[in-house]
Amino acid sequence: MNKKSSFFEDVYEVVKLVPAGRVTTYGAIGAYLGMKSSARMVGWAMNSAHGRDDVPAHRVVNRAGVLTGKNFFGTPTLMQELLEKEGVKVEDDRVVDFEAFFWEPMKELDL
Repeated sequence: MNKKSSFFEDVYEVVKLVPAGRVTTYGAIGAYLGMKSSARMVGWAMNSAHGRDDVPAHRVVNRAGVLTGKNFFGTPTLMQELLEKEGVKVEDDRVVDFEAFFWEPMKELDL
């Protein structure tokens, strides 16, 4: 298995653990995986995850709570719709009260 595929699979395993109704960030996932400066690589992994029903990609946003990945979903509003079905309020493509919904892998998961 090449290194890129392995990293992507590691990202997917973390994303699968994000509870419904919560969100995390690209950077938080990268930091948890020991690659603090890898937010962009996590983004690439998430872009490659679309179409996989087992990876809740809609729960990953940028560090400000913005739905930066929304254009990789079937429609421009699907990411927001999926989050709102889980009780996460979104306005102007940003999670409202982001800190209340933020799920930090470093704190929530045992290393």
